[in-house]
Amino acid sequence: MEHGRRVQRLAAGLALLAALAAPTLSGNADSAALRARAAADMLNLDRERGIAQFRQAIAADPQDAAAYRGLAAGLWLSITFRRGNMTVDDFLGRSTRRAASSTFPPPPADTVAAFQQALARALAIGRARAQANPRDAEAHYQIGSALGLQASYVATVEGSALRAFRTAREAYEEQQQALELDPRRKDAGLVVGTYRYIVSDLSLPARWIAYMAGFGGDKERGIRMIEEAAAYGGDNQDDARFALVLIYNREKQYGKAVQVLDVLRARYPRNRLAWLESGSTSLRAGRAADAERVLNDGLLRFASDDRPRMFGENALWHYKRGASRAALGRTAEAELDLNTALEHEGRKWVHGRSHLEIGKLALKSGNKAAARQELQTSIALCEGDNDIACAEEARRLLR
Repeated sequence: MEHGRRVQRLAAGLALLAALAAPTLSGNADSAALRARAAADMLNLDRERGIAQFRQAIAADPQDAAAYRGLAAGLWLSITFRRGNMTVDDFLGRSTRRAASSTFPPPPADTVAAFQQALARALAIGRARAQANPRDAEAHYQIGSALGLQASYVATVEGSALRAFRTAREAYEEQQQALELDPRRKDAGLVVGTYRYIVSDLSLPARWIAYMAGFGGDKERGIRMIEEAAAYGGDNQDDARFALVLIYNREKQYGKAVQVLDVLRARYPRNRLAWLESGSTSLRAGRAADAERVLNDGLLRFASDDRPRMFGENALWHYKRGASRAALGRTAEAELDLNTALEHEGRKWVHGRSHLEIGKLALKSGNKAAARQELQTSIALCEGDNDIACAEEARRLLR
């Protein structure tokens, strides 16, 4: 069971990359220009416009595999957006089984069908090109990128760890071949480096299985490859930056993560989640004042943003700011934010952690009866969303 959870974490960890996968240059100039605009729209959270522009890119060049893959990524992102599981918090150690659990509604059938159709077309074009010229690095890159997206979808939407693992292995092999054919392609190192990093984090038995399946390990090398992709200037440069935000948070290199997020906020000023992630990263670093400042900025900046919100997004913003204010000792303001988080719809783990913070405040004030009630509620909610760390902390405080 533990091995299965570890393998699923490997596949699910790719999701943050696959959701925003920017295609490399191929197809005609019109298609490439439309894809570039579509990718920028996706990174600015203008999802519907991005999806529409990917469709226009396909119309401009029906043989552009990258356009089909971009469309599939946009459709996959629309599913995760509705479910509210596309933040760094979703990949920081809590069980990823919740990513495809029954707590989520099934994705719309038409979205699933469109995703599968677009991805199948991307793979067919890439494979036909590779068959015609096996030494075509771009063809192997396109195949590997499409397979990486498929692995992420299978892990996070379908919940099949075994199928995700098999597809991930194929993606790794294709991207590794692209690198061997053209070592200058640092962009192809993004997926290879990501897999190397994730495999290095598995338990020893699971790591050996991954090695026998064809994966490479080496955490330092994996991070270096992703950093090189971020510095390379290819079309997936910002994908690599988002990957580094996740990895630097996992490695507790919070200063580096904040620096990358500063760049992303400047490049994509309409992406609310970049502000949310900046505040979350500062909070994990123990820099509550910095966290509150950037969260205040984000809440004010996007107060009039009438675009669709990620499921549970409002609850998440107020939980994060409430936790920051609690850490700063501003109890009344913290309680206001945390109770506001509970008033909004949201993920169970967000509500559970809001109750946890309120319980801590009650303990500090000496109100043990209120604290007990909040902590017991926190345990039930966090366990319902597989946030084991939250539930364990609440139990420790109860004792």
